[in-house]
Amino acid sequence: MKYRHIFFDLDHTLWDFERNSSESLEEIFHQHQLARYGIPSLEAFVCSFLKINTALWDAFDRGQLHHSYIRENRFRMVFEELGAECPPEHTEIGELYLTSLPTKKHLLEGALDLLNYVSAAGYGMHIITNGFNEIQARKIASSEIGHFFDHVVTFETASAKKPDRRIFEFALELAQTTAEESLMVGDNWVADILGAKQVGMDTVYLNPAGLQFGEKPTYNIRRLEELLLVL
Repeated sequence: MKYRHIFFDLDHTLWDFERNSSESLEEIFHQHQLARYGIPSLEAFVCSFLKINTALWDAFDRGQLHHSYIRENRFRMVFEELGAECPPEHTEIGELYLTSLPTKKHLLEGALDLLNYVSAAGYGMHIITNGFNEIQARKIASSEIGHFFDHVVTFETASAKKPDRRIFEFALELAQTTAEESLMVGDNWVADILGAKQVGMDTVYLNPAGLQFGEKPTYNIRRLEELLLVL
């Protein structure tokens, strides 16, 4: 085998963040009767949140803001964007979201088949994520995929976040392997692909939208099952 170890991102790569997040947001929308504050619809609420949350996490990945800012402000920003009254319990809504989200179990299409194949083929399997220890551990437990992975490296355990090369170096050392015999799989061009390339790892860019950049990953796939053609 050319590769001996496969490193996966978690959110948006294996764990279906959009679907799981939408389920949690629907529960919150009805439980807190958010329509009474001027939210036009559940669909508008979910779409606004996903857009704002993505932008905030992109800024976090680039080192432009602290994670506490995301937790404290994202729901306020959603209400403001939708022209709705921001409820006094918006921070409570944020905490409820963080409690509900990790209990969701949906994986991206093809993820479980891929993990079973990679495991049966004898690869070392690991996760590198910019998420929080506790929350990512609960997501992994809820989706029942923890048994596949030897190590789960978060920005808390590595004291660095993707795309910082230090989190990849930390993960490689923990797995007792080298960049040359490792492959990074992720959906985020900056955090996963450019980050891993810094340390010499080959990369698989999960790119369902067919985005193009000035440089190329080692492999460009639109669906997870296409990774089977690489391994």
